[in-house]
Amino acid sequence: MDLLRGAAVIMMISFHFAFDLSYLGLRHLDLCSGAWYLFARATASLFLLLVGTSLVLSASRAEGENRDIFPHLLRRGLWIFSLGMGLTLATYALIREGFIVFGVLHLIGTSVIISYPFLKRPRLSGLLGFSIIWANWTLQGMEVDYPWLLWLGLAPAGFFSLDYFPLVPWWGMVLAGISLGGFFYPGYRRRVPLPDLSFCPPIKPFIALGRSSLLIYLVHQPILIVLLLLLSRLDAHAI
Repeated sequence: MDLLRGAAVIMMISFHFAFDLSYLGLRHLDLCSGAWYLFARATASLFLLLVGTSLVLSASRAEGENRDIFPHLLRRGLWIFSLGMGLTLATYALIREGFIVFGVLHLIGTSVIISYPFLKRPRLSGLLGFSIIWANWTLQGMEVDYPWLLWLGLAPAGFFSLDYFPLVPWWGMVLAGISLGGFFYPGYRRRVPLPDLSFCPPIKPFIALGRSSLLIYLVHQPILIVLLLLLSRLDAHAI
């Protein structure tokens, strides 16, 4: 799990590096279609599938310890959602246009809480997850005259946000991860035996990144932007 999450972190940083290059006008890249678009969707999907699978593992561990997982999920979900609201306030203060309204942290925080009833129902979770992902095809192109359903996936005409992950379709990915977790980790035991790669030198950095994915998500963008701005100024002085 940590290895896959670490790989997703590398993918995220790579895409955001390309995004920052384009956003700052340093390089023209088409990120809304083609390979970059698919790469971004694959990165987000992997992250959210792992969120769902991790929820199953946490619930199984709590059940083995004879405790209710919901209070932990509630605190965790509210904490992650509050971090998302912090990004909302920060981006509104700094850039206004395109500020984050319901980004990936809002989605994950909400999903952690509302997914609780499905943690022991992997088949139902998979069916509902597929239905939500499929429903996105119905919602695409639909517009409303108000912003109150942005969290669901219905946006007014001209809406733009730097980070937008509504429940439809992205909660569906979390539910799909719960379904996968129920299949591959029944009773907190891995169904498919895998070799222990945690001590391999090439693997250790990925595991370390995976275990710090939330912190890296919060700090990597400011670092990338500052570095790119410094590099662009150095290039300008060199010319």
